[in-house]
Amino acid sequence: MVLLAAAICTKQGKALVSRQFVEMSRSRVEGLLAAFPKVMNTGKQHTFVETESVRYVYQPMEQLYMLLITTKASNILEDLETLRLFSRVIPEYCQSLDEYEVLDNAFELIFAFDEIIALGYRESVNLAQIRTFTEMDSHEERMFEAVRKSQERDAKETMKRKAKEMQQAKKEGRKGRGGFGSGFGGGMSSQDYSRSGYPSMETQSYDSVPKSTYSQPSRSLGTSAMKLGKKNKDIDSFVKKIESEGQRVTNITAPRQSGMVAKTTGPATPQAPVHIKLSERVSISSGRDSGLKSMEVLGMMTLKINEGGYGKINLSIANNEDRTVQFQTNPNIDKRLFNEQSLIGLKGEGRTFPIGQDIGVLKWRFSSTDDSLIPLFINCWPSENAGSCDVNVEYELMQDYLELNNVVITIPVPSGVGAPVVGSVDGDHHYDSRKHVLEWCLPVIDSSNKNGTIEFSIPGHPDNFFPVHVSFTSPQTYCHIAVSGVSQLEDNHPAKFSTETMFTTDKFEIV
Repeated sequence: MVLLAAAICTKQGKALVSRQFVEMSRSRVEGLLAAFPKVMNTGKQHTFVETESVRYVYQPMEQLYMLLITTKASNILEDLETLRLFSRVIPEYCQSLDEYEVLDNAFELIFAFDEIIALGYRESVNLAQIRTFTEMDSHEERMFEAVRKSQERDAKETMKRKAKEMQQAKKEGRKGRGGFGSGFGGGMSSQDYSRSGYPSMETQSYDSVPKSTYSQPSRSLGTSAMKLGKKNKDIDSFVKKIESEGQRVTNITAPRQSGMVAKTTGPATPQAPVHIKLSERVSISSGRDSGLKSMEVLGMMTLKINEGGYGKINLSIANNEDRTVQFQTNPNIDKRLFNEQSLIGLKGEGRTFPIGQDIGVLKWRFSSTDDSLIPLFINCWPSENAGSCDVNVEYELMQDYLELNNVVITIPVPSGVGAPVVGSVDGDHHYDSRKHVLEWCLPVIDSSNKNGTIEFSIPGHPDNFFPVHVSFTSPQTYCHIAVSGVSQLEDNHPAKFSTETMFTTDKFEIV
């Protein structure tokens, strides 16, 4: 016999799985399968039917047909025997004989079909052999998996044992050393910034000052860097080997940043013996027609002592904010001193800040529904025009003292209608066909370019262009809060300090 193709199809002639065993064009296979339901309407009670060129041998299976397409010269008895073997294979991989189950196991069925037929001729195999061949069972593989799992169990046990030893060593190290209270912790319930995403203030002990002094990290690459270099050499040698065999190897470039905005990490801020970091995150929800719904700014001040002689200090806080801002000090900070003199200092005498650790000392929160207080105002105005939409999006910097960097305004667009046609734009734009969004990208927004617009057209409905999402970073904080000075408690002399500020978006959307 010469078997041209084997297929599983519905009673309406829809092919679910098809495997051809001789050289045939796709159009010919599709034509033969499409012709099968037509020749079935003859009213004859047979399991095969012939046309001028081929023979269809089939077997009904509930709502499906197992169909073989052979030449007219093939042996009909061998065809029927092969058909029965095909029909017995299908239940081995499909729990139910329906369309979805066949599609889910299409590749397993094709692999099984290949074990039955080779180059149009049947192989001498039975159902048990087909099952064994497709499972590809290997004793060596089972042994390897057993060894690998045993090694993983041993590694987990070793890890647990080491963790217990480290915990025991920490407990022994804490013996004989006292703390003062529960350390930097606490919260403000629903308004205590529990959802702010800032690191929690953990328990610290400040009774003793470590005798080691701060030193700049070494710039030597070390062992880890040597390992990385070795890996790169292995990659280079592999590439050269591929090229020597006549294969062309192209350079792999880093994926493009979303919105074509270069978000490169700048050099680390040089840190003085006392380093202070002020960070804020803003969450904004605004309506497309009703204006600002909610805005919340959550701030955190962290302190890091880099040298041992600066553990006993006070921070002078400059609060130039005329808006209503809520403050919360760390439980270990003298709250009365902060309220009366705007100083950040520890409770009690003789206590010092820990060395080399980032400690949260102050939180603040600002919320408003006033449109004039929003950092960046976004207006998205879609207008329907003869089956299409003309969309105009504009921004306006509302706070002149801010400089916004890496601004990306993400506008959803309808799918399946192609890319939007951009008429004019201030800055750059990028259409992401996978996410179906248009990204409007502006490297910097400040007082020199307070306003900007983008105009584009695309088929759709006005609701298709919401919600609009906005992200940015800023080197200035939104609230006018700063550190004006640092003084040592022993002699009240000023201490050298450095500051780092950051203002970012947590969620900014126009719905």
